[in-house]
Amino acid sequence: MEFEGRYGQVQRQKYDCLLFDLDDTLYPLSSGLAAGCLKNIQDYMVEKLGIHKTKIPDLCNLLYKNYGTTMAGLRAIGYDFDYDDYHSFVHGRLPYDNLKPDPVLKSLLLGLPFRKLIFTNADEAHATKVLSRLGLEGCFEGIICFETLNPTHKTTVSDDEDDIEFVGSTTPGSIPGSRSSDIFDIIAHFAQPNPSAALPKTPIVCKPSEAAIERALELANINPHRTLFFEDSVRNIEAGKRVGLHTVLVGTSQRVRGADYVLESIHNIREAIPELWEADKMAEVNYSGVAVETSVTA
Repeated sequence: MEFEGRYGQVQRQKYDCLLFDLDDTLYPLSSGLAAGCLKNIQDYMVEKLGIHKTKIPDLCNLLYKNYGTTMAGLRAIGYDFDYDDYHSFVHGRLPYDNLKPDPVLKSLLLGLPFRKLIFTNADEAHATKVLSRLGLEGCFEGIICFETLNPTHKTTVSDDEDDIEFVGSTTPGSIPGSRSSDIFDIIAHFAQPNPSAALPKTPIVCKPSEAAIERALELANINPHRTLFFEDSVRNIEAGKRVGLHTVLVGTSQRVRGADYVLESIHNIREAIPELWEADKMAEVNYSGVAVETSVTA
């Protein structure tokens, strides 16, 4: 009887963790941060890396499409630079004042009886500033960010990721910005009728790489089959689904492949997924045995 009772309880409670993307997920695209970020990336490429401005639109598009982020793509094709300098340039001039405290979202998050974590490709400084502006500092157990998956400045692609740790436990290494003498011309590569050469790999670990998502889950001791993943990126949703996550696409009402739920706004979470608030009536969430170093604690 005792076994049956426990078994039934586990069956009823579907999730034990909620994993949230940050930008354009916890706040709307209309805030202007994404547009500002793109402009700053393009300015960095011209001012810091010496790339001609006429190449920027095509180059940004190809790097983002093939590597997940422009930063990861730049490293892949041969540009080297200080990661902190890049993030400071790209995020340091964003219109953070456009973000306002969101007490409605804070109330929703605090009412959810699950582990809650942020998973972003951005750096820790940006993530903490956004959460502070939104008034959500105490809503999440921790942040999985750029430094989490890239704690050292790797000059080559490596399969050894044993040095990856959770934010707050290590200081990322960095080297002065530089440019490789051999830059891979990705624009010329895709201008060929039938490109045959393989694209160079990037040393940066980030979404939508399935390996990056799996590593993040491992570091935070998250079971993907019992986790709901909130994202505004369709390709990140698809990658998350492939590694076993339950998925919520935020920012649209159109269902896409890989999305279990869709939300026009994160504020619609209670109406779209009401069962989340019923979980605390079924069972008490057990956090014992989970040891994760984090930079933000609830």
